[in-house]
Amino acid sequence: MKILILQPFIPHYREEFFELLNSKKTLDVFCYEKSAKMESNNFKKSSFKTSYLTNLSFGPFLFYNFFKLFNKKYDLLVLMLHFGHISTWILLLTKKIHGKKIILWGQGISVKRYMAEEINPSRLLKWMIYFSDGVWFYTDKELEQWKRIFPKKKMIALNNTISDIEAIVTRSKVLNKQELKTKHNIHQEKCFIFCARFTHPHRRVDLLLSAIDSLDSEKFAFIIIGDGNFKPDFSTYKNVYDFGAVYDLELKSELFNIADIYFQPGWVGLSIVEAMAYGKPVFTFKRSEDILQCVEYHYIKDGVNGYKFDSLTSFLNTVTSLSSTKVTELGENSKKYVIDVLTMNNMVKSAFTNIVEVQTNNK
Repeated sequence: MKILILQPFIPHYREEFFELLNSKKTLDVFCYEKSAKMESNNFKKSSFKTSYLTNLSFGPFLFYNFFKLFNKKYDLLVLMLHFGHISTWILLLTKKIHGKKIILWGQGISVKRYMAEEINPSRLLKWMIYFSDGVWFYTDKELEQWKRIFPKKKMIALNNTISDIEAIVTRSKVLNKQELKTKHNIHQEKCFIFCARFTHPHRRVDLLLSAIDSLDSEKFAFIIIGDGNFKPDFSTYKNVYDFGAVYDLELKSELFNIADIYFQPGWVGLSIVEAMAYGKPVFTFKRSEDILQCVEYHYIKDGVNGYKFDSLTSFLNTVTSLSSTKVTELGENSKKYVIDVLTMNNMVKSAFTNIVEVQTNNK
């Protein structure tokens, strides 16, 4: 029997997850968004084979053709933990009729309402989880929250990561920083790197620009990787090296090896996993009503593998006084965290373990 997984689309950074999981348990992947929308949001498409699922969307709500999911070859459906998916509600409420088991996969919390839902979890998600057979959360922080509510539910934290993460860890050991700085004409002593899509204002580019304006341009450099509609014009800054969208692994490796620190003021997500794999400490600002952070923010251990600042002043004070020895220590801890927790093999193992638990649970 196969399992079926529903996703909006498969970006390149998720490709290895599906390939490895498919080698353990044969699966079909259905997507409800077309390539044009993915490309318009600056995502690179995966080569993993998927099938398109017809659907209708209105606002946050989605109605997809769930009749295709009734195929007898599927005994388990992995659907999205999204309260706006009307078809998922129908499938959850009719489990006794169609007889398929359902795992829900998602963050388990709204990034935009994180601080409120951290105290009072979403009632709609609570009901979805109640009717499901199992849940995959992105990180263990959200798993712990829901385990207090559903202690017996088959739930697991995947520890969300990216494709080729093990190769990045290895690649980061072999390049000479000074030679690379000379190659790319970067002469500043300390170098920050920012690598994310400029597709919405929650990255807090205003704080990035404030940091650039406030630091000595002869001592501090900023490497920028990424494009998008909210990207500012960096051309007026002599200490900003803008490379746009970069998918060439050799160039990206060079740029990360030049950098000392990964700096993204807000909305940190999977991009920090890549940075940590390269051995870079992650600097960002504390989650607040004004500064939104994705669930991967949990991977940053303040003072251990990065810093979470409460103001631009505290950021500036730290970076201007921080020793190279401390930066190296933070970076080594970042890489160790990736090796210990965030490998793709660990993510796939967790998913497969939960699949087996759900399929063998007769309750």
